[in-house]
Amino acid sequence: MSQTSPSHGIRTEILQSKSGYTSLFSGANNTNAFRHRTSTVAFPRNSSKSSQNMHVDAIGEKVKRGNKVIVAASPPTEDAVVATEPLTKEDLVGYLASGCKPKENWRIGTEHEKFGFDLKTLRPMTYEQIAHLLNAISERFGWDKVMEGDNIIGLQQGKQSISLEPGGQFELSGAPLETLHQTCAEVNSHLYQVKAVAEEMGIGFIGIGFQPKWERKDIPVMPKGRYEIMRNYMPKVGSLGLDMMFRTCTVQVNLDFSSEADMIRKFRAGLALQPIATALFANSPFTEGKPNGYLSMRSQIWTDTDNNRSGMLPFVFDDSFGFEQYVEYALDVPMYFVYRKKKYIDCAGLSFRDFLAGKLPSIPGEYPTLNDWENHLTTIFPEVRLKRYLEMRGADGGPWRRLCALPAFWVGILYDDISLQNVLDMTADWTQGERQMLRNKVPVTGLKTPFRDGLLKHVAEEVLQLAKDGLERRGYKETGFLNEVAEVVRTGLTPAEKLLELYHGKWGQNVDPVFEELLY
Repeated sequence: MSQTSPSHGIRTEILQSKSGYTSLFSGANNTNAFRHRTSTVAFPRNSSKSSQNMHVDAIGEKVKRGNKVIVAASPPTEDAVVATEPLTKEDLVGYLASGCKPKENWRIGTEHEKFGFDLKTLRPMTYEQIAHLLNAISERFGWDKVMEGDNIIGLQQGKQSISLEPGGQFELSGAPLETLHQTCAEVNSHLYQVKAVAEEMGIGFIGIGFQPKWERKDIPVMPKGRYEIMRNYMPKVGSLGLDMMFRTCTVQVNLDFSSEADMIRKFRAGLALQPIATALFANSPFTEGKPNGYLSMRSQIWTDTDNNRSGMLPFVFDDSFGFEQYVEYALDVPMYFVYRKKKYIDCAGLSFRDFLAGKLPSIPGEYPTLNDWENHLTTIFPEVRLKRYLEMRGADGGPWRRLCALPAFWVGILYDDISLQNVLDMTADWTQGERQMLRNKVPVTGLKTPFRDGLLKHVAEEVLQLAKDGLERRGYKETGFLNEVAEVVRTGLTPAEKLLELYHGKWGQNVDPVFEELLY
């Protein structure tokens, strides 16, 4: 559900897709200009809560009150653009292609969510407590407030942002950073700031993939318009969508690509290995105070949330795959909303293809802008998601050391040519059925999932070595960040299995101690 981007300004260049279409993109200094078929700036804030310096002049108001800055919300992105003629499919392809950047400009964008709770009662934070927390962090540490109407719904500071997921999950969307040392320092700084205020309020935060104790009815609803539309739509398309919204937390990393071919290689490697990441970070074995039969309940929930917009995307492995094929897929994913004049217009289940033709029943005769396209892309939730960068989406939330380990795992594999090629060679003969089997079974059996002649643990050992080798070749002395997952691979025990051991042993089948065990 996140939108962090590690992207920066787009170099002036000609980008050519496999379809043979060519278009000119230009931009500089994080101001993304798209002068193709529009009359003014149409690339919104880098599709990101975190990777732009608040181009609020183009997309909302920025009002100073005293020395405080109030940002009029543009969640998602609000377009200051009037399209001079309808967008074409080539424009949508070009939007994705504009993410290509040379290796020296690749960055690491990390996002993580966590549950806030009352230290005395263990109950989830209320919105009132969240608002107090956000206001206090803003005042003490100099963050700009993000408002939706009269409600504070987030904070921004430079290229970082703090936002709220539907059930009040507190999310840091990190800045695009060069090294894992910077990423881990960012996480530590964020947790220090949050804890400094939260502890005074009697609030704690837990790093886990699924709410371990409370029922859905106990979770507060955040006052954000897009979530109301999703809340109404989810039960129509799957049985677990509301649990996804209100009771899950994830950590993910967003990574760049240099070309369409590089994107394809990374997308395929990311999808093939996503079940291994799910196993390494599996950390959600409890529901409503009891073991739920899964090691990653969060991952299991995505199997019946909305299959039109989630899953393992088999077409990515087709010879014809590229930016254009992803656009074709995304055009057929049903819409959630259109954002106009600071209001969400419910378009749940309608077609972006119809919108492209000016035939969207909710706003007949109107055509989409690139901001609408960008917002639509944020409502697609496969295991790896393509925007103008790639998002690795398979991992459960967890304690802070694991928040640094996830980007280390993926950077070591995807940002090193040798390790990436080794992964592609290793997974080249994996069938669609095998990839789907791993996706289905890993939430239950983790690294003990049988695979070919052995266990997934044996594949993970090889993959972890490739990640380590890749980090070593980067030359930043980053391999220590893998220690947390190296122990998981060595023992074959996922974090969830260690929690279950505690539950059945020292905790006396009481889930409450998990709040202390995984307290940030």
